[in-house]
Amino acid sequence: MAEFTPSQVLVTGGAGFIGASFVHHLIGSDPSARVVNLDALTYAGSLANLAGVAGNDRYRFVKGDITDRALVDALLREHRIDTIVHFAAESHVDRSITGPAAFVHTNVVGTFTLLDAARRLWLDEERRDAASCRFHHISTDEVYGSLGPADPQFNEATSYSPNSPYSASKAASDHFVRAYHHTYGLPVTTTNCSNNYGPLQHPEKFIPTVIRACQKGLPIPVYGTGSNIRDWLYVEDHCRGLDAVLRRGEPGCVYNIGGDNEWVNLDIARLICGIFDELRPEGAPHARLITFVKDRAGHDFRYAIDAAKIKRELGWAPIETFETGIRKTITWYLHD
Repeated sequence: MAEFTPSQVLVTGGAGFIGASFVHHLIGSDPSARVVNLDALTYAGSLANLAGVAGNDRYRFVKGDITDRALVDALLREHRIDTIVHFAAESHVDRSITGPAAFVHTNVVGTFTLLDAARRLWLDEERRDAASCRFHHISTDEVYGSLGPADPQFNEATSYSPNSPYSASKAASDHFVRAYHHTYGLPVTTTNCSNNYGPLQHPEKFIPTVIRACQKGLPIPVYGTGSNIRDWLYVEDHCRGLDAVLRRGEPGCVYNIGGDNEWVNLDIARLICGIFDELRPEGAPHARLITFVKDRAGHDFRYAIDAAKIKRELGWAPIETFETGIRKTITWYLHD
């Protein structure tokens, strides 16, 4: 199949961590692409994340909700959108435990709204095919559930087994994306990624929490015994993977994007503390700040992604190791 070329791109949730990183990537790497960024600017989104592209004539920001069907319809028509890259989501597991309704509204209803608007315009009205339009959906490895220490990594054939309201809402959205391809023929692709880290990440996430605590000499909260394991992916590597799937991925297919970087949470905290001992020796040893706190309800033990498919079929591979990526991340926070 010929490579798809995105031209008029609607990015949803493009003021958040990964969305903003992708906007920067696309504007910087493709001089023909024009981007409309639709974001509700909730707690997780910030226009400061987009300062580097705000004045670019190929970029426009629109504040709004992806569940607003009239707004979505208007944007698709006004800007002759041929590509939707869908990041917008409630994504913090702890918040999903205390307030799950917002996750159903944004992640499920919002995804449905975008899919149905794209279907009616692209397929019913404009009679487009897979060569001229694309809907790319960003999901998470959390839809697959939890792994034991010796279990094989998640792959694209792993059964869904979500354990939190967040992952359940993302699983539901993934199923809607699949259904719109198989029922209506909407050209879709989906990626399930491992934990991202890097510049612009919201401070409530684990790695920014550890870095900020080291900066300020505050306690570093680590859930339970700190033994939970995650596969970590540097955000710029993720953006390159998304671009590869968007342009060369097969419509209807799912691609897992992972860093092949499994780390125990406590070891991550200790690694960051060690780097701070080197960069800010006046606060050493920073590991004295590590504090164990009550574990999260239903805390999945391990996530790990098998990214063999995207490597084999699309030629993507991460550039950063965890050690190089975490140093870049810490450096960014220190100069932010």
